[in-house]
Amino acid sequence: MLSLSIPSPSEGVWMIGPLPLRAYAIAILIGIVVAWWVLEKRYRRKGGPAEVSLDVAVWMVVFGIVGARLYHIFTTPDPYFGENGDLTKIFRVWEGGLGIWGAVALGAVGAWIGLKRRGLRIAPFADALAPGMLLAQAIGRLGNYFNQELYGKPTDLPWGLEIDPENIVGGYPDGTLFHPTFLYELIWCLIGAVALVALERKFNLRGGQTFWAYIMIYTLGRVWIENLRIDEAEMVLGLRLNVWTSIIIFALAAVMFAWRTKVVRERDDADDIYLPGHGPQTDPDADSADSAASAESASSAEGATATSADSPTESSDSDNSEAEAFGESDRSAKNAAKHRASSATRAEAKDENTETEK
Repeated sequence: MLSLSIPSPSEGVWMIGPLPLRAYAIAILIGIVVAWWVLEKRYRRKGGPAEVSLDVAVWMVVFGIVGARLYHIFTTPDPYFGENGDLTKIFRVWEGGLGIWGAVALGAVGAWIGLKRRGLRIAPFADALAPGMLLAQAIGRLGNYFNQELYGKPTDLPWGLEIDPENIVGGYPDGTLFHPTFLYELIWCLIGAVALVALERKFNLRGGQTFWAYIMIYTLGRVWIENLRIDEAEMVLGLRLNVWTSIIIFALAAVMFAWRTKVVRERDDADDIYLPGHGPQTDPDADSADSAASAESASSAEGATATSADSPTESSDSDNSEAEAFGESDRSAKNAAKHRASSATRAEAKDENTETEK
């Protein structure tokens, strides 16, 4: 049989003077940048305001890294709290040990905080992010490849992964080839990202549907890939803890997808960008210009009213100029004008009710 075995990198760390440059950290950083780029493009197409994605991404990344580390420590406590454990390893994130579900959970909290501050809904944001998450996870698995970690069981398949003797776990002899689980997940995530976008377009997924579909796609692959791994893990009823976690989260995602589908069918605002009572925020200078234009137009209108009896033609011209001014202002801040008009209508209705009571 033709051997296409995959050699492991000879190095996963490069020194730049006294500073170590780790492949694992590079993979994570590149993944974050790619996910943000996809998010920015897709969120803007959905009507999201400019530059919000970067601001929210900062919240999400910080919370996500903390959550990913905590999940790893919780599910694999022995290296930190077990016999011969080292508590200082908790802070050595660059050495590996991040759990995706902790990243998703706390990352979602960070995103919610960032979006809430701007009056934005989380569902459209999550939908925009979903394909980028799969791409980021695919890239992140290259860090495991460079670290020679989290590989699978021994295999005689042509594409077996070569592991250096000092990194072989389980007492297997030198020269043993292992399932390249990093590659399996990388390919699964890339195919999943393409499939997710295709499903979104075909079935018009929105209002959180795309995000929960992403969770189902990822967990489905994670179940069989996780079962191949031989690294140390907590076992529950004969299965690795991460397998049970993936099964439970898949079931939860299926329920949430069904619920969001119901919401999308029943509510017209299911995929609105803004929370109720919030709307697009225009530039303060633009608001000032609009106010000045409105004041000037109002002044012109008053002058036209005062002279309308003597100069009906001039009054008509003034009215036309006023309309043009208001029209131009409206075009320069379309979304903001829409919300101001709505507020004005409510105020007028309130005044009429007050007048009636008097």
